[in-house]
Amino acid sequence: MKNILGILGGMGPLASQLLYRRITEKTMAEKDQDHIDLVLLSHATMPDRTQAILSGEDRMVYDLLLQDCRTLESLECKGIAVACNTAHYFIHRLEERLNIPVISMVREAAVELEKNRPGGRIGILATDGTIQTGIYQEALTARGLECWTPDDDSQQAVMHLIYDCVKKGEPSDADSLKRIDTALRIADCTGALLACTELSVLGQKEMLNDFYLDPLEVLADRAIAFMGKRSKNA
Repeated sequence: MKNILGILGGMGPLASQLLYRRITEKTMAEKDQDHIDLVLLSHATMPDRTQAILSGEDRMVYDLLLQDCRTLESLECKGIAVACNTAHYFIHRLEERLNIPVISMVREAAVELEKNRPGGRIGILATDGTIQTGIYQEALTARGLECWTPDDDSQQAVMHLIYDCVKKGEPSDADSLKRIDTALRIADCTGALLACTELSVLGQKEMLNDFYLDPLEVLADRAIAFMGKRSKNA
């Protein structure tokens, strides 16, 4: 095959299948052959990215992600989409070592917000690891956007939804969702990022409104365009 998209996933598995589904549903196609050829590498046993970042022992995750990207490169993929926000802390560091481009979910989400919420105050809902790395804060600030991160109570609610609900295959917690939404409104945010792919899964199930931007949704659109296809959202 030629003109293949590589998807690096498994972090978690539900998010990977959601990205594949979004790409499939969004691609303008009248038959199977109009869709994108792709390879999904689902590395579910990848060590927890947040734990690696917070502990400072992140070399193993870096090396494994680099190895996975090179595997996709060896399969002659045209580019790579990574279905994990936190993993982009590592991906942004290693992409210069690759011979094919990475479609950065973080950078593309910032571009989308600059276009649709110029100068706005954006709440970042993410893992502790993603918040600590500052990758979204850096990307949003570079686009003239103000960043808001949750206080301790709200951040605990975010982590509860990610780890205790979605990752465990349990129903979402309505009280935690309400607590987070209230905090965003009190902070006068003009929008919020579902900056964890588990929150992308939750956002779909709960049918969250467009106050919440899903970077996974943006990544699907950008991946389609990168592969020379048209998105139904274009």
